[in-house]
Amino acid sequence: MTDTPNIGIERNGAVATLWMDRPERHNAFDEHLIDAIDRGLQTLGADDAVRVVVLAGRGRSFSAGADLDWMRRAADYDVARNRDEAEALARMLRRLAELPKPTIARVHGAAIGGGLGLVAACDIAVASEKAVFATSEVKFGLIPATIGPYVLRAIGPRQAARYFLTAELISPAKAYEIGLVHEVVAEDALDATIDTLVQALAQGGPNAQAESKRLIRDLDGQTIGDALIADTAARIADIRATDEARTRLDAFLSARRAKDAR
Repeated sequence: MTDTPNIGIERNGAVATLWMDRPERHNAFDEHLIDAIDRGLQTLGADDAVRVVVLAGRGRSFSAGADLDWMRRAADYDVARNRDEAEALARMLRRLAELPKPTIARVHGAAIGGGLGLVAACDIAVASEKAVFATSEVKFGLIPATIGPYVLRAIGPRQAARYFLTAELISPAKAYEIGLVHEVVAEDALDATIDTLVQALAQGGPNAQAESKRLIRDLDGQTIGDALIADTAARIADIRATDEARTRLDAFLSARRAKDAR
């Protein structure tokens, strides 16, 4: 376990759990937590020994979104400083979304505002039956701008229109129904469910997973035409020639031949 102010990083083999560690504030964002998460993700993203990153929160909540004291201070900042701090949050969310390895959100308790954005930015989200979600920004005269791209990607513009505008609470069952989370489980089954996902992720090639994430980002919203067909053909051709693909294909074929020979 490596603890720094606002976060802790726990390593278990090839799995790293990044714990948000402001339990007394329900892991609400301020400039310090945003910076700590961003730095933690940078470190884990560059570490070849890490295959999967789990994002979690200590205490009663996953993350209650923006710290209201921080938001009150920000109201007195000039436009330039407000933009700098908003861009820091946007960069952190993008780093999470584009991390070159699989990410899993471990959601218990509240995931509100920016906390919901973290969930949407992860590749996979597993929620406890006791979790609760909301995009609450409009209640405070704000908009869910920095989290918007990731929430729209997860639930689509039609569902986003409802929840961005009403700021109503979203139950775990509804979060599953609209595509915000992939699994809803009993709280005491949260870690076992994540372990099962980790085992499945461990079967994939690290480079192939990173390129699969990039493929999803690049294909999203594209029209199927000659340029896209050429691009996808080039991608599969290029990755076939990598050492990872050769090694894994040879191992699979050798195992199949051995099985057939029995």
